[in-house]
Amino acid sequence: MKYENLYLSYLIYFNRDQDYFECHEVLEELWLHNNRDPLYKGLLQVAVGLYHFRNNNVTGGRKMLHSAADQLEKYPVDTLGIEMGSLVSQVRLYAKKLEQYEESPFPYYDLTIIIVDPELQLAVDCVEGTIIPNIPQRRGPEPPDRPRNRQSHVDE
Repeated sequence: MKYENLYLSYLIYFNRDQDYFECHEVLEELWLHNNRDPLYKGLLQVAVGLYHFRNNNVTGGRKMLHSAADQLEKYPVDTLGIEMGSLVSQVRLYAKKLEQYEESPFPYYDLTIIIVDPELQLAVDCVEGTIIPNIPQRRGPEPPDRPRNRQSHVDE
């Protein structure tokens, strides 16, 4: 299976950089290119939920993570070359902990998307060196004249 460059970028920003703003940027482009596919929407919402919580928006994080889990649980446990079942479990647990955050606060932590398809892992490894981490990470949209640090367009 050939994986789209924006999806590869998403996985790199998610797993290597924990740059959830950039995850949102690249996956939103892929989501729109694929007629708002709910699978990509769910993956996008995982990143947005983590982004919100890391920036002290507990309510936004909880809502996004619940929505992501609801969306992603509809797919097979191995989807798009990743352990979707494991991701859904992690996201559900995170959202549940956020429901209890006022009574039981906990420090922010990152999640990891487990890649199970060797072809996907190879593709990620090949592209990884071309993506320079954003340091510092962006906290919001940028003016259009700043060059983007990601793979160009969706594979046609």
